This record gives sequence, structure tokens and C-alpha cells, in this order.
Amino acid sequence: MDRMYRMLGFWTAIFAILFFVGDMFSMAVLFFAQTVMFVGLGYMKLSERMYMYVFGAYLTVFFAGFTYYTMFVMEPAFS
Repeated sequence: MDRMYRMLGFWTAIFAILFFVGDMFSMAVLFFAQTVMFVGLGYMKLSERMYMYVFGAYLTVFFAGFTYYTMFVMEPAFS
């Protein structure tokens, strides 16, 4: 399971680099932070159960933040 977190760190790093190249600096910083978090968790040698709890907490925070952003912050684009 620790290798899965390092793999998530790799892919978030790829996305962060692509966002940085595309001049989306705030999104790049967000994905670089996720990269550091995932790689750091990947080297902590936690139990399988703890890795699942951490991932569940991560998904809960992500979905709550995404829902808040799409409901209250994002402005609809009308043509």
C-alpha cells in the first residue's frame, strides 16, 4: 500500500508540472502540495488499515471542498 501512495505522488507531480507549464500556478501549487503529502505518507510504513483511513479522510476533505467550490465559488459560464 505504501507503493500506491508513492505512485499517487508521482501522478500528482506529473499533473503539477503540466499545470505549471500551462500557467495555472495556483493549481500547480495545490498539486505539488498533494505530491509532498502522498510521497511523505508513502515512506511512513503505516499499516494497511491506517492507509485506508488516511485515504478515506483525504477523499472526504476533497469532496467537501469540491462541493463547496462548485456550489458557492464557481461562477457559471453563460454563452
